[in-house]
Amino acid sequence: MTPRRFLPGLLLVVAAAACSFQNVQCGLPSSPPDEPVPAEVADRGLPAGAEVVGIGFLGDSLTAGFGLLTEEAYPALIQQLFLDEGYPEVTVINAGASGDTTAGGLRRIETLFEPHVRIIVVALGGNDALRGLTLTQTRENLAAIIDKALSAGRDVLVAGMQAPTNLGPDYQEGFREIFLSLAGRYRGRIEMVPFLLEGVAGDPALNQPDGIHPNAQGARVIADLLYPRLRVLVDLNLGGGGGA
Repeated sequence: MTPRRFLPGLLLVVAAAACSFQNVQCGLPSSPPDEPVPAEVADRGLPAGAEVVGIGFLGDSLTAGFGLLTEEAYPALIQQLFLDEGYPEVTVINAGASGDTTAGGLRRIETLFEPHVRIIVVALGGNDALRGLTLTQTRENLAAIIDKALSAGRDVLVAGMQAPTNLGPDYQEGFREIFLSLAGRYRGRIEMVPFLLEGVAGDPALNQPDGIHPNAQGARVIADLLYPRLRVLVDLNLGGGGGA
């Protein structure tokens, strides 16, 4: 694991890169200085008015942690990674809902717009294929979620998904194209991870018996995949570095 303390030169690069993100204003605080510390981080020794960066995970059962203990779901593991690397000011909100589609995510996205939530992770799409939503519907719903989050001043990381093989190669390719097109459409405005289940899908050792939902080891792989990208966004929100 790369230590969270950066070399001085890298700090300058990260600070400069921050100017290109939607909700980071160079040289200015990104949240009111008198914003109360959320209850979930109040016991971490942060002073009143301390800067807090919340990460909201908008997803389905893969995010909710179906079949796992709460602390085994990948958002909880990401929370622990931040704490282990000295980021007490980071808090994670798991808004995963089993069975949710992109349409459901679009209806729910605004519930994550708490003042301290600066970053939204969008991990939806698998249930669209299972429930027969068209490719156009999925693409438009995801774009609308991204637009709402960006308009609300949040940074966005989209985790791509792939369609099941039983839907045929044409549908699979079209589904994959959804995320490629979004990456191009929002280039420079969002972060994109091509496949949420990279290294997990199809591996019996990393999945529950249903072959769909990751087990605890699989959730760890997902957390390790997303964490470095999220840490960059957190550092940008904290002006190049946070923690004690």
